[in-house]
Amino acid sequence: MKQITYIDDYCSWRESFQFYNEVKVRFSETDMFGHLNNTIPFTYFEQARIEYFNHQGLMKEWLKDSSDCIPVVGDLQCHYLKQVFFEETLKIYVKTNSIGTSSMDLHYMAVNTQNEICFVGRGSIIQMSKLTGKGVPWSEELRKLGAVKLAK
Repeated sequence: MKQITYIDDYCSWRESFQFYNEVKVRFSETDMFGHLNNTIPFTYFEQARIEYFNHQGLMKEWLKDSSDCIPVVGDLQCHYLKQVFFEETLKIYVKTNSIGTSSMDLHYMAVNTQNEICFVGRGSIIQMSKLTGKGVPWSEELRKLGAVKLAK
């Protein structure tokens, strides 16, 4: 795999993923050459991220009527490694790579049914106040619940 700055040791990085969301490439997500449009991985990242946050219990907290916090994407990038075509099934893996005061850095990996990595990515998510638009530190409660934790 070509050198990607946010991946130090490719083998241990790949093995550290546990959570994934499966997707099947739809016709509408392909271009006139039949391969996945270059914008679609970002949609897959979003879908996997929301499922990951549901799994971690974060979405439940953010969706409470009493919650002032929302998740906001700070930045997002993707590296394309292998072509993907219509009707392929992919596992979109997501993990927390690092945690800040009010943010987390997520990593993504898309793997096809032949166990080949097709694209990878990373992005920062900031827990932000709906009222002030500023970052809100992770609560001790969320940390204790394990909702805000690093991948093993």
